[in-house]
Amino acid sequence: MTETAVYAAGGVVWRIVDDKLRVLLIHRTQYRDVTLPKGKVDPGEMLAETAAREIFEETGIRVSLGVPVGVSRYRLPSKRIKIVHYWAAEATEAAIRASAFVPNKEIAAIEWVTAKKALKRLSYPVDVEILENFLALVEQGVLRTFPIVALRHAKALGREEWEGTDKARPLAPRGKKQAYSIVGPLLAFGARKLISSPATRCVKTLAPLSAALGRTIDKTALIGQDAWEEGSSDARTVIGERVRARKPAVLCSHGPVLPEILSELALATGTLKGSYLGSASALEPAAFSVVHLSVDNPGSGIVAIETHLPKP
Repeated sequence: MTETAVYAAGGVVWRIVDDKLRVLLIHRTQYRDVTLPKGKVDPGEMLAETAAREIFEETGIRVSLGVPVGVSRYRLPSKRIKIVHYWAAEATEAAIRASAFVPNKEIAAIEWVTAKKALKRLSYPVDVEILENFLALVEQGVLRTFPIVALRHAKALGREEWEGTDKARPLAPRGKKQAYSIVGPLLAFGARKLISSPATRCVKTLAPLSAALGRTIDKTALIGQDAWEEGSSDARTVIGERVRARKPAVLCSHGPVLPEILSELALATGTLKGSYLGSASALEPAAFSVVHLSVDNPGSGIVAIETHLPKP
């Protein structure tokens, strides 16, 4: 992020009504315009976190983020550039019923419309472009997706600083902060199932998220570094179970094991391998890659991969 730019995030919020696609538009009070829900990044937030928060604040609807659908850039009256990241986000019927939205000083109304009407009603070309990106995914038949997140453990104490076994090596003070900082963005992607290498540094990385969700961490040596070094790791079995389950999951592992995890994700979904897999697996501590797969046909290939770096 540059200091001269203003960063924001939002989403194309969608639902199916009577077998027809509807998208959510925002009628803003002050500007008298029609836009997609979005807002500025708060201090300390990651972009995905911002998108989910802003959608909820503007519409009252809690969503989990789906596939990224583009980035808009435009110049503000102040001459600064505004950069807005967008994700697709399904609004479940339960989330819509739970919404307590009422018109307010910022949002005059929210409106569910067909895609065709949305393209006509949006006030800005940059929003139309984002919606067109989303509709291209709809045309490809990958509207509903689920994420499998490959997470590298947070910063651990160096081997030279630790006298115990490598498996028991704990997080460094910075790593403990990182473990808390990734809770918001991982919740934004709908994280539910938590799977970890049995190494302390991996389990402790997921501990704050586990507490936030009220869910236990499933530990498996199949994605552990000790097993990998011994040649007995088996990411294929773990990935196969997660792809078949078609539910959001986070896998916390180690730098040397992550390429195997990403490679097995490609194999399990019939995706052609490429350099993008290397980029998605070459993660620094506490960074994670979100792999989006089709709910209806996981074997149709990886829909999108996005990598998120830890906060400085």
